[in-house]
Amino acid sequence: MRIGTPLSDTAVRVMLLGAGELGKEVAIELQRLGVEVIAVDRYPNAPAMQVAHRSHVIPMTDPQVLNGVIMAEAPHIIVPEIEAIATEVLVAIEAAGLATVIPTARATQLTMNREGIRRLAAEELGLPTSPYAFVESAAELAEAAHRIGLPVFVKPVMSSSGKGQSMIEAIEDADEAWAYAQSGGRVETARVIVEGRIDFDFEITLLTVRSMRVPDQVRGDDDAVRTDFCAPIGHRQVKGDYVESWQPQAMTPKALAAAQTIAGKVTDALGGLGVFGVELFVKGDEVWFSEVSPRPHDTGLVTLATQTMSEFALHARAILGLPVDVSQRDVGASAVIYGGIEATGIAFEGVAEALAVPTADLRLFGKPESYERRRMGVATARGATVDEARERARDAASRVRPTAA
Repeated sequence: MRIGTPLSDTAVRVMLLGAGELGKEVAIELQRLGVEVIAVDRYPNAPAMQVAHRSHVIPMTDPQVLNGVIMAEAPHIIVPEIEAIATEVLVAIEAAGLATVIPTARATQLTMNREGIRRLAAEELGLPTSPYAFVESAAELAEAAHRIGLPVFVKPVMSSSGKGQSMIEAIEDADEAWAYAQSGGRVETARVIVEGRIDFDFEITLLTVRSMRVPDQVRGDDDAVRTDFCAPIGHRQVKGDYVESWQPQAMTPKALAAAQTIAGKVTDALGGLGVFGVELFVKGDEVWFSEVSPRPHDTGLVTLATQTMSEFALHARAILGLPVDVSQRDVGASAVIYGGIEATGIAFEGVAEALAVPTADLRLFGKPESYERRRMGVATARGATVDEARERARDAASRVRPTAA
């Protein structure tokens, strides 16, 4: 990859489809490498738009509008960052050789729909997963819950950050869970996944990086792409949304090997380059596949404090065909800062107090609108142990107080 000069004829242009807090960090890393960044999202002043060279606000699921923006900007690389995108446009763009889609257009289609990725993992690759069924009505949901066995988790096939997700422990709750799933999906759909509960000890995100080998390591075409794994990230979720994460998560060597094997098989099947956030359940030496995001993961915000290269730097380097380093530098943790209020243009108090916590750092995302459970920032911290790092990160996050302007 030859890197040119932004805003010139030699520029390498990268378009982010989705401009949230994760995209913002990717945009910053790309700009450090001299890349011209275009941020696109469905609402104005999204976090990545604030650091991009240019931005566009469009309905991301409208194929004609999305194609028009891509044709006008002519990016070399397209990086999808959210679920609700007209992915058929990306398939056509890739097939025509007009741009590289990260990791691939097919991977984007599969992973942005829980049905596609679950069928790939369980039915094509034969990986262990929780029992599941896809349903199209409240009545089918109730029947699937009875067949799988209560309790079950109900999720829209297209959603993120826990939206529309619930757990039901009685068949009578099926109607309410169905309605909630329909309200929380990223696109209008009548399809929902019903998952049985796995008795796991903890869940992890295994950041898996597909990158190009340096030239003197390549022996043949099949050997050109390498796969590396970051240290496992433990995390705690509330209603399907992460509230804190830490790295490393202690696990047995056998479980770690199984996790890497599963992550390797899934990402090999999806192909392409970049960071994948592979979510897994772990109990003792046993590991089950849960989900995969073909991009940096929200739980991976902890890598801003722990790794030689954060997941965002890894993603930027990998998609540009540059060498990566997945080594962990420190033990660390992250804790989410919620909006807590319904307001636009909020302010933050307690920032100085938060940064007074030993080793603490903050990312305030700059989202233009706040609401009670919207993730508005994150605190990170390091420690001699995971417990110390978690305590410091939670302490720092608790000191930040969002207020109405």
